[in-house]
Amino acid sequence: MRVYVPLTLPALAEAHRTGELGAGPFVAYAVTPALREWYVSDDIEELEYAALNRAGLASVRLLAADPDAPRRRVVVAVDVPDRAAAADPDRGLDPAALGEVRVAGPVPLAKAAAVHVDGADAEQDVTAAAEALPAADAGDDDAQFVVDGAEDHDLLWYATQEIPNLVDHP
Repeated sequence: MRVYVPLTLPALAEAHRTGELGAGPFVAYAVTPALREWYVSDDIEELEYAALNRAGLASVRLLAADPDAPRRRVVVAVDVPDRAAAADPDRGLDPAALGEVRVAGPVPLAKAAAVHVDGADAEQDVTAAAEALPAADAGDDDAQFVVDGAEDHDLLWYATQEIPNLVDHP
């Protein structure tokens, strides 16, 4: 199963240093039955893109909690055995948990298929999204619009061999 692990650049640097993505269990995003039902598509590429975007939003949440991290979303795509990732059946249709899975972990960074990171042009919108999250979570439609604005920037694709450059030159 392909899962999308939300991170920050400092967390990616730590994963690169230790060779592991999280000690486990940790939250990731995947094409779950609830995500399929919500997205209403059978196209696996579209569904995986939706899971990637859900992880991107989770990365914004991590950035909101870490004011010192560079304001770029980071998502690592990694393949894990199906039994290593599970959706919480009690949260399956909770809109905040769509696509969310718990990965038993730890997962070797060497299992990563790719890394997705915002370009420098997204920093202003990602910063604004991180700052607007509390108000958006409280139901402020204007703040939600600002949070959604981060998704206007596609996460760029990087090969895993490029991780050293990403963490040394954010």
